[in-house]
Amino acid sequence: MESHLKAIIDFDGTLTAEETQVAELAARSLDTLANDILRVPRQTLASEYQATQERLLREPYRYFWEVHGLVASYCDEGAFILNTTTLQTLLRENRAYAEAIAAAYPQAEYDPVVDCTNQLFHSHTAELAPRFRPAARDVLAALAGDPRRTPIVLTNSLGDKVRRHLNTLGLAEKVMVLGDTRQYEMAPEWRHRFQHPELGEIQIWPVDELHCVDLRRPAYYQALVQAASDGAHLAVVADTLSLPGGVPLMMDIPFFLLRTSYTPGWCINVVATHPSGQVLDDLADLPQALDRL
Repeated sequence: MESHLKAIIDFDGTLTAEETQVAELAARSLDTLANDILRVPRQTLASEYQATQERLLREPYRYFWEVHGLVASYCDEGAFILNTTTLQTLLRENRAYAEAIAAAYPQAEYDPVVDCTNQLFHSHTAELAPRFRPAARDVLAALAGDPRRTPIVLTNSLGDKVRRHLNTLGLAEKVMVLGDTRQYEMAPEWRHRFQHPELGEIQIWPVDELHCVDLRRPAYYQALVQAASDGAHLAVVADTLSLPGGVPLMMDIPFFLLRTSYTPGWCINVVATHPSGQVLDDLADLPQALDRL
């Protein structure tokens, strides 16, 4: 008998076209920073944001979403990730901004800048109307109607935002949400190691000369372990590599990278050449790709 498959599908950027939303997300974030936290002219902050982002994109391998001193994701891996990394770089490099952020987040869970950018992301994406990719509804409906499979929507956000957005699709069946997975939650002290066929036991995966995927993400690892605890097989589908893809690939879980307008070539190369990886040119191709597993 064929084992049941849970298809874990990332929400932002995979089911949704985040490239069409990022400008509004950035604008709302700059509004909040300028008016409520930094108390600086909005136009000044916008100009600094633009200059910072242009600098990041000239050498994207040098700039990343940093959590606990570790690389959670390189800045060019996603449209929302680029926005977050731009804000973090801008806030860290300006002493006055960093001090204002520290004062606004005196009891930070990670550090003040990370907590600030996390809050900006979660609060403002909750305000944005969802812009689903054309195939999103049909793919979810097809998987939900297949007794061999269960679609599960993956998100770092709390599940309520994603459930509310999914409800607008009018699906006949409710889709499960795996929320608050904290793929970005890096833990330098985590001792777990992954077995690489050539490198042996690793915590950091050097994928090419300029990029490494840090695997020290215990919260996300445990979420995947729990999802498979009933004996089901897993497959993970996402539009970025470092956050949702590195850990499942090292766990021999099939990982499908959705190629988007912002997907960097280095991510495509890593996934396309990995035995458990596959690149999707269109979300609509997912059901057939799962059939081939």
